[in-house]
Amino acid sequence: MQNSRKSFTTRLVLSAVLIALATGLSNIKVYNMPLGGSVTLMSMVPVVLISVMYGLKWGVGSAFVYSLIQFMLGALVDGLFAWGLNWQSLIGTILLDYIVAFTVIGVAGLFRKKGAVGIVLGSCVALMCRFVSHLLSGVIIFANFDQFELFGKAFAGNPWLYSAAYNGLYMLPEIIITAVAVGVLFNLPQIKRLVKEA
Repeated sequence: MQNSRKSFTTRLVLSAVLIALATGLSNIKVYNMPLGGSVTLMSMVPVVLISVMYGLKWGVGSAFVYSLIQFMLGALVDGLFAWGLNWQSLIGTILLDYIVAFTVIGVAGLFRKKGAVGIVLGSCVALMCRFVSHLLSGVIIFANFDQFELFGKAFAGNPWLYSAAYNGLYMLPEIIITAVAVGVLFNLPQIKRLVKEA
């Protein structure tokens, strides 16, 4: 009983530290998109690590906590509530651009038993799910907002193409950075040992 309580406490503390690290890294931005979204300095990697170490259920739960922190940062730092959205659009934005988008990172451990290749694949799947969430937000919520026409009239009348292009400009680099970082990280003996002992 004592060992399982110690194990749970260790898991909880390590997850909290990794979520804090992910939050700190999310504030180190390689570049910011003008209307929301950014490429960060490997901010998804700590959340991926939680999912790989402790499995899907714990990974999704931790990613959900991370999504709430990202939502609070979005509300406080990015001024989400000052965007002038009606209540339906605001709820949709909170769900698709924050809660769902960051919670799905928890599925990164889906292929964790397949070794380093499975971990990189799981990371890519998780971040592609995040991209889909942002894509749907762009199509459903922001398709008819004139102020969100970043590409001028080039994509007018085609919200799928517009949203894919806009969200792809920051999510594709984010996916590549995360996949490379995870590929390097999970080949280090120290990280392999940490994952094995988890």
